[in-house]
Amino acid sequence: MTPAVAGLVCLTMAQGAAAETTRLGGVYDVSVSGFKIARGSLSLVLQKNAYSAKIGMQPAGIGTLFSTGKGGAEASGWLNGRSVVPSRYKMASRAADRDFFVDLAQGSGHVRKMRVTPQFKPNPERIEVSSKHKRNVVDPLSAILMPVKGHSGKPDASVCKRRIPVFDGWTRFDIQLSYKETRSVSGRGYDGDVVVCSARWIPVAGHRPSKESVKYMAENRKMEAWLAPLGSGGVFVPYRIAMGTKSGTLVVEPRKLEISQGRDQAAR
Repeated sequence: MTPAVAGLVCLTMAQGAAAETTRLGGVYDVSVSGFKIARGSLSLVLQKNAYSAKIGMQPAGIGTLFSTGKGGAEASGWLNGRSVVPSRYKMASRAADRDFFVDLAQGSGHVRKMRVTPQFKPNPERIEVSSKHKRNVVDPLSAILMPVKGHSGKPDASVCKRRIPVFDGWTRFDIQLSYKETRSVSGRGYDGDVVVCSARWIPVAGHRPSKESVKYMAENRKMEAWLAPLGSGGVFVPYRIAMGTKSGTLVVEPRKLEISQGRDQAAR
């Protein structure tokens, strides 16, 4: 599932220098077939080309009747043109009385060190995650940042033109986006256009091809992401995510967003 989150980044600047800083804070509702099941928070800070993000999620609405699970994640790194270059990712959650934990140390787009709990049980059918599957990848939280080099910051079809390579600590998969349409939204902290991208989940490694859940996701054509500009810097982030499931359409959308942009003065 997806996000709720808060985070802050601080860069050491030259004495007296100022840096352009964009902040996004949001509260998100997660629903299935119109019934709220969870609430999330998202906090993102982008200062020059450095970013830091945090998310958190817990059951809400009818979700409190079925789950006591909750969790969160944090990530940091840099933007380089159209590329996202993560440096650190941590995730911890608890669901169905099990603890899940991931700690990835990354450099130049490669996973250098990792700790993951639990480990997959040995299975000859599982496609092995090799070292090549951990190169030029982003973590699931850093994947929400979509820079467009030399872009005006206005939503258009080019924003969707990307394939995002993701490694979550267990599996390696791609998210393929393609342009669907442009819409206008208002009333939740962002008023303006969003570009709607169709999305596909493409398994690469770490999965078992015969599993029904893997087959369902790989064949799922009911996925889309609405992307909104983050300030005027040519970086886009998801405003709304919708995905078909066997229980109905899962939707993650904001209840309230706060976006600010300005120049921060470094401490002398």
